[in-house]
Amino acid sequence: MSEDIKFSTAGFRAVTADGLTAQSVQRLAYGISEHILEHPFYGFEGSGYRKRCQEQGKKFKHPLVFVGFDPRFLSKQLAYVAANALAQNGITVHLAETPLPTPVAEWAVVSECAVGAVVITGSESPYYVNGVKWISYYGGIANNEIVQDIEKRIPSPSAQILKASSTEFGSLNAAVVVTKDLRKNYLAHLEKLINTRALKKSKLKIAVDPLFGSAKNYFRPFLEKHGVTVEGIHESDDVLFGGTVPNAGPESLKELAGLVVRKKMHLGIACNSDCDKFGLIDADGSWISPNEIAPMLLHHLVCNKKIKGRVCRSVITSNLIDQVAKAHGLMLRETPVGFKYITDLMTSGQYIMGMEESGGLAIANHIPDKDGLLACLLVVDMMATEGKTLKQLRKDFYKKYNQLFDQKVSIPKTETEINRIMERLDIRPPLSINKTSVWRIDSTDGFKFILKGGSWLAIRPSSTEKLIRMYAESQDEKMPAALIKEGKKIIDSII
Repeated sequence: MSEDIKFSTAGFRAVTADGLTAQSVQRLAYGISEHILEHPFYGFEGSGYRKRCQEQGKKFKHPLVFVGFDPRFLSKQLAYVAANALAQNGITVHLAETPLPTPVAEWAVVSECAVGAVVITGSESPYYVNGVKWISYYGGIANNEIVQDIEKRIPSPSAQILKASSTEFGSLNAAVVVTKDLRKNYLAHLEKLINTRALKKSKLKIAVDPLFGSAKNYFRPFLEKHGVTVEGIHESDDVLFGGTVPNAGPESLKELAGLVVRKKMHLGIACNSDCDKFGLIDADGSWISPNEIAPMLLHHLVCNKKIKGRVCRSVITSNLIDQVAKAHGLMLRETPVGFKYITDLMTSGQYIMGMEESGGLAIANHIPDKDGLLACLLVVDMMATEGKTLKQLRKDFYKKYNQLFDQKVSIPKTETEINRIMERLDIRPPLSINKTSVWRIDSTDGFKFILKGGSWLAIRPSSTEKLIRMYAESQDEKMPAALIKEGKKIIDSII
């Protein structure tokens, strides 16, 4: 078992040319290959995968795996390394011709009944970080069981099987690896989920910002095909992402906000590098939180698209989505942080939406994982269907539901400090915060202190970085900042 390659909640990530090298990608590909060939449930001969193929009426002589890459430095070359290694192990490989969004790879897996997909991407990490995502046959990021199985199969750096790893870097074994355009199939599927007739009548003007990422080949073609006027920025190639972090948050979307206001657009839409998360700018240039958009989209799905089922969200996601679910008689399930927990529920077919506060959204009749492309287009769909601006839609929404306000901060800490904070909160949690009694403590993921009256403060360690993350929500607009301030005092008193 390899000790130097470990998956986080969204795959393996490391600094390019340091932890993320041609050799580490090849080692991962060998571990994935062995997982595919031997796992009794998720593998090619596994009962789970075989059941899925039978349901779709498909049968393959050899395992089929898609391989894709985002526009980062060396992503395409590292995808070649992964493709060659998989093919060497007898696996049929279809390599994306152009930068591939993670949700598009996931849809390809679901629609063509592949055993999985490898995507070389750093997602929303800085330009100098890259990574590897493994998508299993159900069309979602690998769950804990899959990750543990792959990790134990990764060969060591000195394994004889790796002796030729560096010689394959940057060149594709074209004799056994097939290149394929995966975009057409995905865009055709989107036309079944989006009210394209309403789009054509809407006369909407939408600004798009792919943040130099994979969305550049998807937003503009889809919207313009259906009569929407599009203005775009950051649609070219730049491995430095224009000097910003491609995370679709308010800081990264300042230029999009300027474009929206300057060109008098109705909305600005954006995705991170591999399109698994979304960001939105309203007509006045303001960034709209996913915590606000997801409940509005749930209302849209139920009222306009007549979709019924259960709803799930992560523990630190806004309770506003609970209000919408309750109003429409929908059962709601809470999960730990990490979209793979939501994906597990979405694969059951009983849930119509899964959401996390950082901009991940999944809906029924699609893939069970988050799709930033679809999330953005659903907001456009909502505006076109209702014939209203986002500002008008928000005003109507808050006539039905109580508005909530939230705030989030991340505080760098050492591993020792993080462990000490979590241990102390477990042994001696605060009984009141900001002079308000703690009514209940949810320890699903870290600690969520729910106060009398419904406001809450959550404190948890990041699963990917040495950070303490704090989240707060309240009906009182000033309360989240006050709760975050109290949270900082609590952790400062511990260390």
